Amino acid sequence: MRPLFDRLRSRSAAFLHDLLMVPVAWLLAYWTRFNLQQIPPEFLGTALRMLPVVLLVCGAVYWAFGLYRGVWRFASLPDLVRITKAVATATLVALLVLFALNRLEQVPRSVPVLFLLFQLMLLSGPRLFYRWLKDHRLGLRAGTRVLIVGASGAGENLAREMLRDSGRTYNPVAFVDDLPRRQGGDIHGVPVKGDTARLPELVEELGIDLIMLAVPGASAADMQRLVALCERTGRPFRTVPQLQNLVSGQVTVNQLRPVSIEDLLGRTPVTLDWDALCHGLADRVVLVTGAGGSIGSELCRQVIAARPRRLLLVDNAEFNLYRLEREFTECHPALDFGRYLLDVGDRAGMEALFRRERPQIVFHAAAYKHVPMLEGQVRAAVRNNVLGTSVVADCAHRWQSERFVLISTDKAVNPANVMGASKRVAELLCQALAERSATRFITVRFGNVLGSAGSVVPLFQRQIEQGGPVTVTDPDIERFFMTIPEACQLIMQAAVIGQGGEIFVLDMGEPVKIRYMAEQMIRLSGHEPDRDIAIRYIGLRPGEKRYEELFYDAEDLIETRHPKIRTARRPDGDAAQTEQVLADLRQAVEHCDQAAMVAGLRCLVPQWSVDPTIDRNPAPEECHAAIPEH
Repeated sequence: MRPLFDRLRSRSAAFLHDLLMVPVAWLLAYWTRFNLQQIPPEFLGTALRMLPVVLLVCGAVYWAFGLYRGVWRFASLPDLVRITKAVATATLVALLVLFALNRLEQVPRSVPVLFLLFQLMLLSGPRLFYRWLKDHRLGLRAGTRVLIVGASGAGENLAREMLRDSGRTYNPVAFVDDLPRRQGGDIHGVPVKGDTARLPELVEELGIDLIMLAVPGASAADMQRLVALCERTGRPFRTVPQLQNLVSGQVTVNQLRPVSIEDLLGRTPVTLDWDALCHGLADRVVLVTGAGGSIGSELCRQVIAARPRRLLLVDNAEFNLYRLEREFTECHPALDFGRYLLDVGDRAGMEALFRRERPQIVFHAAAYKHVPMLEGQVRAAVRNNVLGTSVVADCAHRWQSERFVLISTDKAVNPANVMGASKRVAELLCQALAERSATRFITVRFGNVLGSAGSVVPLFQRQIEQGGPVTVTDPDIERFFMTIPEACQLIMQAAVIGQGGEIFVLDMGEPVKIRYMAEQMIRLSGHEPDRDIAIRYIGLRPGEKRYEELFYDAEDLIETRHPKIRTARRPDGDAAQTEQVLADLRQAVEHCDQAAMVAGLRCLVPQWSVDPTIDRNPAPEECHAAIPEH
């Protein structure tokens, strides 16, 4: 009750002050109009008769504009903006009322302008002067006033660093925290004012300029709630890096960054068994195909942390391979690595690589993945995703690699497109090899990764930067998402715990509507969906499903020792049939027989709901373009 009483008393005093300033400003306007001389009696009489009306109008408008939600001690630029709007509105309304009453008789034209200016001076001046006196009395310097969300280790680090700054760029004013035992206390003299639900209220009361979210371990749901509260305040907000990205465990002000869509969709930290990872990858020769891609390059960075004896990078994109080479040369000068500009479908080249390097662990990330494009490129999909996988897997078997990890996709489950069908066949051929090989063939299946090349996030970012519209295929379309680092860490974990023949399914959490992603990205850019930037629905693209699945109904999901990895077991397939169809697919690719390729895919993946428009032979010129000249 006592804080409430003090707040009401403070607001009443501020309101009384402003009411007293209205007649002062009104009479000063007349006095200034007459050159600081005596006001003529007829004008003075009119001014005094109209004063009650002016006083009533101004008081009502001031209160309606919320001039008394803030505290004088923390008067800031937003308060001045609010005062300006209130004064301008009050002056305009008062003039309209007076015009209705007496047609503004004996009100000189300069008086309204002078009245507005004097109101601004008399309302804002005392507030700023009071804050100046308080700041200097307390030894504080000017700086951005900060509210810190989270009074644990990360928040404490931020407050301590800000208080140590002699220039005082930031002034920590208060904390909010949902843990009851922290509320009412203080950290380094900075009070914990309450829980996060009070955030909008405290921002107004304390004159906050910036909100810092110091909750690196928050779940995606918690981040969504906190961001919604921050957006209600209209103040800028920043967040610390996610827990898994804090190498030292310490948080500093220069690590703060804008909230990203990854924070809202994939913030739950992954706990890795690093002892098992290091035991499985350390001092091994590790090969990564598709090393220049989004997954492949991050996988290489994660593998480096396990200290392999040698890291082999394979990619058919020259620039991607060059960029990765430069990064590792500069950031990891002691790393022993080799890079090969090589197509995974090049059997002679892959055989030579395995014969020379003898890789012990193979991560096969090379694949074509763009769904709509591959609908019209069946030969390319089969040649790369199926036959390329077959080549690398055969080499791993022939040269006795310890483990082969195929990186698959949720689109391989009940596929509706060429890409998914081709990846499902890749899964089947790896399972077939696992039955007769000493190499442990392991498949890891997961959904979309945030920020990967060609994914929806970079597309939305580009469309928002251009002012919209943001294009979504369907209002109900949804996908599973995780961050690239999280996906790569779980791939490595699955590689270590796999015994061969398994399909590991990564726990992707709940699916996310693409419409929700678009709305959140627009809000995080400082705009309002469908007001500042439009969202346009363009219809499903070729081969696209509304909903993706992570496993077949016939697959039994079995828990593993890692909480975010499960094993999808299903009845054994026909390895002989798989081998025969692979041979047929090689012939079909060689002769550019698209109908035979589609038939081969459908034979192994009867669940594929094939688009009838692609079930045809390409024209001769398409064949000619598809087959490289030698």
